[in-house]
Amino acid sequence: MIMVHRWSGGPQDDWRPWLKGELEKLDFKVSLPEMPDTEVPVIEKWVHKLAEVVGTPDSETYFIGHSIGCQAILRYLETIDTAIGGALFVAGWFNLENLEDDEVREIARPWIETPIKTEKVRSVLPKSVLIISKNDPYGASKENIEKFGLLKSRIVVLPNAGHITASVEPTILSEFQNLVQEG
Repeated sequence: MIMVHRWSGGPQDDWRPWLKGELEKLDFKVSLPEMPDTEVPVIEKWVHKLAEVVGTPDSETYFIGHSIGCQAILRYLETIDTAIGGALFVAGWFNLENLEDDEVREIARPWIETPIKTEKVRSVLPKSVLIISKNDPYGASKENIEKFGLLKSRIVVLPNAGHITASVEPTILSEFQNLVQEG
C-alpha cells in the first residue's frame, strides 16, 4: 500500500501517521514516501517518484492519495499496463477553485490543464473510492465527483471535513478496508 501526501504536505502530516499505524496493525505493508518539491509539485517528478517506489505493480498494489497525491496516482496509472488492486482518493480533484494567488494558480495550472486519460486509467484501476467533503475550500466538488465517476469510483461525501486534513479520519480507514475486501 502506497500513500501519497498532498501539496505542501508530507508523510507526517494530517491523518497519514495515524492511518499508517492502523494499517500496519492489520498487516498491510505501508510505504509513505516523501514526494519531491512538495511546495512546487511537478507532474513528471511526482510520477517518477511513484514509479521508483512501486517498482513492479500488481493486483496486490493499492494506493491512498490525498489531494494532489490523487492526481499523481492517476498520472502514474496512465504509464502502466498491469492492473493494480485499487485506489482510495481523499479530497481528490481534477479542478480547483479559490486558489490563494497567481503563484499558486501557476503551480496548479499544469495539473489542472494536462488531461488525464480516464479510459487508460480505468484499464488498470479495477476499483476505487473518492472521499470528498461538501465544504472543501478548493471547491469544484460537483465537477470532481463527475470526473471520478468516469473512473467508476464509489463516491463518499463527508458533510463538514474541509480538505480532509484532520489527524484522525476513521472514514478513510473503513473505506480502504471495504475497497480491499470488494470482489
